[in-house]
Amino acid sequence: MTWLITGGAGYIGAHVAHAMAGAGEPVVVLDDVSTGVPERLPDGVPLVRGSLLDRELLDRTLAEHAVTGVVHLAAKKQVGESVEQPLRYYRENVCGLTVLLEAVAAAGVRRFLFSSSAAVYGVPDVELITEDTPAVPINPYGETKLAGEWLVRATGRAHGIATACLRYFNVAGAARPDLADTGVFNIIPMFFDRITRGEAPRIFGDDYPTPDGTCIRDYIHVADLADAHLTVARRLAESDADGEYEGASSGTGPGSEDLTVNIGRGEGVSVRELARIVAEVTGSGVPAVVEPRRAGDAARAVASVERIGKELGWTATRGVREMVESAWEGWLLHHPEIRTR
Repeated sequence: MTWLITGGAGYIGAHVAHAMAGAGEPVVVLDDVSTGVPERLPDGVPLVRGSLLDRELLDRTLAEHAVTGVVHLAAKKQVGESVEQPLRYYRENVCGLTVLLEAVAAAGVRRFLFSSSAAVYGVPDVELITEDTPAVPINPYGETKLAGEWLVRATGRAHGIATACLRYFNVAGAARPDLADTGVFNIIPMFFDRITRGEAPRIFGDDYPTPDGTCIRDYIHVADLADAHLTVARRLAESDADGEYEGASSGTGPGSEDLTVNIGRGEGVSVRELARIVAEVTGSGVPAVVEPRRAGDAARAVASVERIGKELGWTATRGVREMVESAWEGWLLHHPEIRTR
């Protein structure tokens, strides 16, 4: 079988492409390269450049590459930007997914893995977020991910497609320096950016009801996340002729099964603790400064990973320090001027 990875030239997508191709899975990537980097892709993996809104391109790609499964990662993903541009986010994330699912159903593709997000939960006041925690997103990005889950599950039930929705928590690190995140939107590269400009890393709020007053988050190494995709994709590929696989948690219709799982470590790290690790790894002597809280930040957001462990036997193996160290190596590679200072 051949897997189509949408958004496969992006930070997470390229890691998934390497994990799947490295494990012997035939892969083709579709990416509009608006933020993706073609050079990230493994040798020999075809790249189709284009938009999910182009139905003709999707039909041709699915047919020409004999695609039998899809890993859908392509999406707009910046929370703040989604608040400013909700129409763009719904068009790209929901309308694009709709067109893709139409093409998938028409082509008879039987397996679909959807990249979702912990943003679907909003700001629940719980110790551990389980897959049954109510999904109440608080921004358009989270809304589009939740709507995407609904679309994927409904289409799976209607067309006999085995589906999975993976709710990522905070993704960090790099399997190799050249695959590192080059954006400055997540907390670790934001810390790096401030440090390398001689500015103090910023902590937003230190008066939360947590042990050190700063927010607590669950960080997952991107290489572990890629391994999780491979594990889930292979489980979907084991589906029987009716699209059913043994052990699925929540299938509700004939001819299909669906699985929704958190992807995290099940362990929380505070922002202050993360800043300390970053300072140690980078050798920075610039102490972090505390600024006012940001609207919408939960005091604690840590995943329960019991379901994926029980049903798929998967667990994360890499720790936070390894995430920071690998991310820093990637930052230095993409910012060579820093080494010469």
